Amino acid sequence: MEKNIESGGQFNIELEELGLLGERGGPQNGGKRRPRVMLLFPPNWTPTMPHLALPTLTAYLRQEGVDVIQRDLNVEVFDEILSRRYLTGALARLRGKQGGRKRASGRGQRRLPGPEGAGPERIDWALEAGPRLAKQVERAKAGIRSSAFYDGPIGLEMLGTLLDCLEIANLPFHPASLHFQGYDSAGPPDNSRFLLHGVRDDQHNMFLDIYRRLLLPDIVREKPDVVGISIPSMAQMLPGLTAAYLVKEAGLDCHVTVGGPHVSMLRAQFPEAPALFELIDSAIVFDGEVPLLQLARAVANGESLAGIPNLIYRDGSRIRVTERKEPEKIANLPMPDFDGLPLDRYLAPELALPLLTARGCYFGKCAFCNVGYGEPESFSQLRAQQLADQMLALHEKYGVKHIFFSDEAVTPRNLRDLSKIMRERPEPLHWGGCVRFEKVISGQLLQDMGAGGCRMILFGLESASAAIIDHMIKGTQLPHMSRILKESATAGIWNHTFFFFGFPGETIEDAQETVNFLYGHRQYIHSAAMGTFLMERDSPAHKYPESFGVKRIMEDPSKDLAIYFDFEVSSGMSEQMAEMVHDKFLESLPPKRYPQFYISDVYRFLYASHLSERRLPHPPWLVPEEGELQ
Repeated sequence: MEKNIESGGQFNIELEELGLLGERGGPQNGGKRRPRVMLLFPPNWTPTMPHLALPTLTAYLRQEGVDVIQRDLNVEVFDEILSRRYLTGALARLRGKQGGRKRASGRGQRRLPGPEGAGPERIDWALEAGPRLAKQVERAKAGIRSSAFYDGPIGLEMLGTLLDCLEIANLPFHPASLHFQGYDSAGPPDNSRFLLHGVRDDQHNMFLDIYRRLLLPDIVREKPDVVGISIPSMAQMLPGLTAAYLVKEAGLDCHVTVGGPHVSMLRAQFPEAPALFELIDSAIVFDGEVPLLQLARAVANGESLAGIPNLIYRDGSRIRVTERKEPEKIANLPMPDFDGLPLDRYLAPELALPLLTARGCYFGKCAFCNVGYGEPESFSQLRAQQLADQMLALHEKYGVKHIFFSDEAVTPRNLRDLSKIMRERPEPLHWGGCVRFEKVISGQLLQDMGAGGCRMILFGLESASAAIIDHMIKGTQLPHMSRILKESATAGIWNHTFFFFGFPGETIEDAQETVNFLYGHRQYIHSAAMGTFLMERDSPAHKYPESFGVKRIMEDPSKDLAIYFDFEVSSGMSEQMAEMVHDKFLESLPPKRYPQFYISDVYRFLYASHLSERRLPHPPWLVPEEGELQ
């Protein structure tokens, strides 16, 4: 059944001026035309490794005879911004804005703010340090991509240079800011009205100029039938829709579609925000291989979109929603195809590539997690031999020695069987990924994993209060958590943990139990990612708030594309109190002499491998450092 919704205004597309009219007129000579697709991955994602979205789609489409061009705009944008040419232009723009600031003589003069509210001290710093940093940026970028990264003082200096250069590049667009860990737009990315404005805003949207120079000419030249934009996160909404806007603004004769986890989370909201379809023609939700293939064929040959599953699309003045298809099994899909991505431009000392061992989560019950996006969870996994074959194929094709599993959690069975296969290699590939604290994760298995190339495990600790663990339906037990951390560290594996404060019902005493556990195991934990509980759309806590002690979920009417919500609890810490606990704990952490090794999962993974190869110990996270890191 389709859902029809009246849409907003349309773009006036002047195709004749671009000389493209008639080039997408359907089947040629009565036959089927081979479709051409350009896939885009917009900022921001940590620019240290490719994301799997495009390589997964590319592999499937190419297997089915589609011409595919995949563009990692995320790494391209970072590479462009972190260049002498771009920074010189940013400084010129800052000087121009500074020239507009009124100056007066006399004592007691109040110094006026810099551009768009950026502090004058930062502007003055940028104009003074900028020319020197612009000269150093290419060297720093090359150094981050080399073994020099592992030299503590040198790597820290190079990364500091890049971060300073990013700040200079951001200042002309304040308050918008692009950084390694995300993108802060000038307005709320969960508000469709802001997005429609933000994609046109040259004063605050740095991507407009970059895309016009680096992307739009290529779309004009390549003439794709479909431009597909992957949006896994909220931070990518404005950058992704900016690319869509430019295609529409130019009047290019191609179908623009968006997809990815963030779009799937908003599958009910997109049809209720029809003005978004001024920027796009359709959205694909959930797994996109088959829908995107069918969409490309239909667009290339002028056919109806009505029978394509998982699709939200504009049909004249209406928005239609098609039925969802059965999820694809991962074993039936080809190995991800990274051909065409600039693998030498990622900001990491060694190439690391992602793989999935499975789709979905084999546990899938945690109350804080929206895996499945509110629909029945579908789980399928590769057999260990298939997984090993893919790892070896990637090594053979790209020379990669580090594989990062991007799963929700690798199953104990695959951990066991993969370790046996990879252990037989004289020089095993290095790998890491997320693992649950399961009883079956034995000391022997962890030893086998270390011998088979496992260099880092990311554990979902979440909380060390037994009451809260049970309340959030985590399904783990403190004795096994404690044992596994010790046995994993003994096996030479870097232990990374995730945890957060503020799950509904958590008290200060519960939070203290987590802190006590962390410090009680400080010799066995090497890094961590911490935060506060987020009430995420379609998580069990969001769908059944009363069951988890949530009194009220507050929805802001202006945020029509929200995936996170404020809430009130019946008991325990409030959101504000949880933030205070988090901040106090963060302030108490012992500083790291070389924090560059800890700012991303890829850096931690590569650093752990680097230390293991040299038979050097992994420094504990909560233990003050002594002497020099190697």
